[in-house]
Amino acid sequence: MNLTGSIRVAMADYQVAKAPAQLITTGLGSCVGIALYDPKVKVAGLAHIMLPDSKQGLPSSNEGKFADTAIVALIREMEEAGAQRIRLQAKIAGGAQMFNFADHNDHNSIGQRNVEAVQAILGELRIPLLAEDTGGGRGRTIAFDPNSGRLVVRTVDSGEREL
Repeated sequence: MNLTGSIRVAMADYQVAKAPAQLITTGLGSCVGIALYDPKVKVAGLAHIMLPDSKQGLPSSNEGKFADTAIVALIREMEEAGAQRIRLQAKIAGGAQMFNFADHNDHNSIGQRNVEAVQAILGELRIPLLAEDTGGGRGRTIAFDPNSGRLVVRTVDSGEREL
């Protein structure tokens, strides 16, 4: 994974970039990384969301923390950079079940709920989800290249995979 000219996206944050810069985020366990991309103008955005819904817990002014607010904020900033919503495409990674419990239920895991929330919001916004690497029990690091539209997913035990 080439990190030259990369913009790091922290947990509960989002960033927008134009080619040739790359967007990268690390530490995706139950969190989900959402890469949005306008292939015509090569504008991309990457969000590292922690939770599915801003209305389910304590109030927070951090839009990047929740799937429902981060995706909308990311689209807004991408449009300001020249992207058009009608051309946006998405790729996602993360949503792992990082710990095993005796009463383990995939549907109740925060990782699975994050993935489902992201998929639902993208569907509501009519943004096609082109690829995903979600679930399982491993953490991920991802890098998105706005020039090519490639999302590279790296895990400790499985190496790199391109979406």
